[in-house]
Amino acid sequence: MGRLREGQYFCFCLTHVREYNASYNYFAGMSDADVARYLKEATVGHRPTWAVGAKQGAAHSVHPGSAHARGGRRGGRSSPTLSAASTRALDALGLDPAASPEEIRARYLELVKRFHPDANGGDRSCEDKLREIIHAYKTLRAARVV
Repeated sequence: MGRLREGQYFCFCLTHVREYNASYNYFAGMSDADVARYLKEATVGHRPTWAVGAKQGAAHSVHPGSAHARGGRRGGRSSPTLSAASTRALDALGLDPAASPEEIRARYLELVKRFHPDANGGDRSCEDKLREIIHAYKTLRAARVV
């Protein structure tokens, strides 16, 4: 039936459907500003959007691995508060709780390269260790430590 009556339908024969469609204007009765707003919203499927990196409803957030969360200074770092799962994940990577995100990423890449079967001539005996490392890194990413 048209705009603002979604889900309601006319029951026309094919001839009358063609006649109705030829004369129908979805934007009839809308101002130019309303049409422009509709077309702009259509580019994102009429869903709300945010600027990249912006969090809705968060006035100020601190990334757990950031310098601000560690006390603001690189030299005298204090350990960020970590969950038990994050602490176990850091242990699996062989790192202490005060490790920076850059150190975590570097250690992850080093261990993946070391334990990957392709780096060991196809030897799959280290696959369990590789899975453990990947799981640990995913846990730290989910906790926003990395």
